[in-house]
Amino acid sequence: MEKKRRRLDYNMGDRVKVMAVFDIGKTNKKVFLWNESYQIVFERQQNFQEIPDEDGFLGEDLPAVRSWMLQTFAEINALPEYQICALNFSGYGATVVFVDEKGHAVSPLYNYLKAFPEGLFPYQNYGGQDEFARATASPILGNLNSGLQAFRVSQVSLEVWEKTRWVMHWPNFLSSIFTGNFASEITSIGCHTALWDFDKKTYHDWVTDFGLRNKLPEIAPSNTSYLNTETNIPVGLGLHDSSSALVPYLRVMKSPFLLLSTGTWCIAMNPFDEAALSAIELKNDVLCFLQGNGKPVKAARLFAGNTHEIQIKRLQEHYQASPTHYKSVEFSPSYLEVLDSQMKNIPSVEQAHMDYLVDCAFNARDLNKFPTYELAYVQLMMDLVCQQIFSLRLLLKADTPVTKILVDGGFSKNPLYMNFLVHAFPAFEIYGAEVAQASSLGAALMMHETWNTHEIPMDLVKINKI
Repeated sequence: MEKKRRRLDYNMGDRVKVMAVFDIGKTNKKVFLWNESYQIVFERQQNFQEIPDEDGFLGEDLPAVRSWMLQTFAEINALPEYQICALNFSGYGATVVFVDEKGHAVSPLYNYLKAFPEGLFPYQNYGGQDEFARATASPILGNLNSGLQAFRVSQVSLEVWEKTRWVMHWPNFLSSIFTGNFASEITSIGCHTALWDFDKKTYHDWVTDFGLRNKLPEIAPSNTSYLNTETNIPVGLGLHDSSSALVPYLRVMKSPFLLLSTGTWCIAMNPFDEAALSAIELKNDVLCFLQGNGKPVKAARLFAGNTHEIQIKRLQEHYQASPTHYKSVEFSPSYLEVLDSQMKNIPSVEQAHMDYLVDCAFNARDLNKFPTYELAYVQLMMDLVCQQIFSLRLLLKADTPVTKILVDGGFSKNPLYMNFLVHAFPAFEIYGAEVAQASSLGAALMMHETWNTHEIPMDLVKINKI
């Protein structure tokens, strides 16, 4: 009761100015309120069960997500403690929404994991798969190339295609729910969609050839905002979440850096390499994102967090250990000699070695050869780090201006992982980095000039040199 009485005492002069950001991930849907110092003062999370599309393949429950966002925004806008001064969105990529003139979806939201029909797209008309992938900075990934989701609908779902006025990227669609405005922005267009010609810096020829260009809303700057007519609150266009997560680092760091974001996927991002993707880079799963200013970000992916999780369960069963026993394994300089010998077997980046990136050596190791859990875990981390070294070398050419490697996420707190990286890259300063809710914060910072008269704090990125 005390809390309710306190809320009733608020008046307009007491209200804290905040910005709201919906961070709509594949699994977790979140909303945050950021104050003018970019501290989180309120958050809420929701999860939704997936629903089947017309083929029975599970995907996002679009009506449920839409309803939750509208209801949640109405609730937080009514909170007497806060004055919402702006709204923006970060959302996952590789997803488009097919909408009519009023912005209502005319089909289910198709899951990017759904198989793409083999042979459907005529790569041969555009120089073949290798040239198409190079020009669009998009490895051939089927529905993970979200432009091809639209191509598929245009070819095999004619009823949906005829009803479609706009094909909208997921973050930009989220924005349109609150504004009724239809626009595209470059971070969503540039995330391995197969839509953008990185040579010509415009849509690829196929987009016009197959009638998609007229269904794509015009491109607006990433910091564009529209007024919500009911609240007079400026609403941003939304950002692709990986690109958005880079924004805090780009705003705060003063010298060139590579960001290694570790989780289920370990994604290394170099915003300071504007050279076109090479065929070898593409064959090693290097792709490009686009920043809000249109500049490319080269990115290399490794499924290391997933491998780590699987192998921890294997170690747990073999050694009858606790699920978190690996956290007690400490680094020793004596391990570095063994690491040096194994680093000699890392392939050259001048050749394609996707098999090396995909299949961790530890998967085939006989655990009976390791007398203790600790020794087995050290070997697992060496095998993972050797893969990571190869992946990072793809982005750190001899002429790179990058001087710092920033590691965030789970592995940034792993002493073996971090010390092995320091040993492998002596020419670079390596830091453990931490940013609270980076993709949401990036979406807030993109609208800084719209609502916030304060200077951006320089301590948003917390780094510790290893």
